[in-house]
Amino acid sequence: MERTQIKGLGEKAGQQVTICGFVHALRNQGSISFIIIRDITGLIQVVVLKKSAAFENAGKLSLESVVKVTGLCKAEKQAPGGIEVQAETIEILSLAEPNLPIQVVEKSVNEAVLPLRLDWRFLDLRKPEKALVFKVWTAMEQAFRSYCISNGYIEIHTPKTVVTSTESGSELFEIKYFDKAAYLAQSPQLYKQMAMAAGFEKVFEVGPVFRANPSFTSRHDTEFTMYDIEMSFISSHHDLMDEEERMMAAMLGGIKEKYGEEIKKSDGQEVIVPTLPFPRLTLRETKEILSGLGIAGEKPDDLSPEEERAISQYIQGKYGHEFVFIHDWPASGRAFYSMKLESDPALTKSFDLLFKGIEITSGAQREHRYEVLKQQILEKGFKLEPFETYLNFFRYGCPPHGGFAPGPTRMLMKIFNTSTVREVTYLYRGVNRLTP
Repeated sequence: MERTQIKGLGEKAGQQVTICGFVHALRNQGSISFIIIRDITGLIQVVVLKKSAAFENAGKLSLESVVKVTGLCKAEKQAPGGIEVQAETIEILSLAEPNLPIQVVEKSVNEAVLPLRLDWRFLDLRKPEKALVFKVWTAMEQAFRSYCISNGYIEIHTPKTVVTSTESGSELFEIKYFDKAAYLAQSPQLYKQMAMAAGFEKVFEVGPVFRANPSFTSRHDTEFTMYDIEMSFISSHHDLMDEEERMMAAMLGGIKEKYGEEIKKSDGQEVIVPTLPFPRLTLRETKEILSGLGIAGEKPDDLSPEEERAISQYIQGKYGHEFVFIHDWPASGRAFYSMKLESDPALTKSFDLLFKGIEITSGAQREHRYEVLKQQILEKGFKLEPFETYLNFFRYGCPPHGGFAPGPTRMLMKIFNTSTVREVTYLYRGVNRLTP
């Protein structure tokens, strides 16, 4: 008999069905057993009577065993969801060892057990609320791709082994590449710009990036996924901000449409599709507001996590908005390829996007003028030779362009109101974690 997924059982009342899944819960009451079976679509109660041929195998089951159950699907008001399956046969596809290293049924919100849960990530991911994260990620990425493709973007896949840094050498993972040294890419930045020089005009990429950042914070990891965007013929970084806010609205709209109610039920979080335009502040304006609130950061050319949270709360209170762009950052804290403001060369045409108190995007208009770009590389203390291939992109005509790169794990961290990106990453990589 063809397998029916649990979410489809409501249409099968009165019919013979076959379901497959994990044993989520067990309750034996002597002459009758109740088993909760879980598949990726939901939970269902299975009733096993003592007179049934399935009763013997039901007695052998342990939590998280994998089974195939055939029986009568019937409406039952007292059953969870109002429907149950009366088992006729139970086939044990895989018997789980009885002592689980972590609990699967219980929600694990205790930070103290997070390292243990990450050790046994495949068991941790069996929890329906964990699977929901990756269903939502799928919907978010589908909305991102749909937006890009419907708006004329070309998808590219850039190399992840490189010979030079995107920004500096401080966060590079060095690898042996035959008889020479190479590095894992920090970003597809330089290759996105190559696509602009190639005349592609608008490109996007979904791919991994690598940062040898010895940080243990809740927002940092050493390998993570980025959504990268680059577009030509822009007038300023405000064109990029206009594009990103439209993209964010489309992504959150896609999530809300498909999983808004499920997120609210599972995690108590309301998915809000943002109104346009997003609030925008210069970094200078941001610092002035924070100073008025009695909050002073350590760095004049950056925002601390505390400052990000405070300005986001200020924006939420004043405008009722979960997003805010912070733009016009000092050149001292930005990459060499950021274009400088004509009115104040100490500042760049760059921006960060904050979402619910955390930076999820950095972006900028890039410097496309060959001689100016060479000078900016030298100003950062780099030699020109390692950037020879990159500089060639700008020798034979290159449109004015810019881009940005939203981080999906930070977005998901805030959508689900979790305390760390580790919870919303399939397999986290950090300073002390290379397994599983």
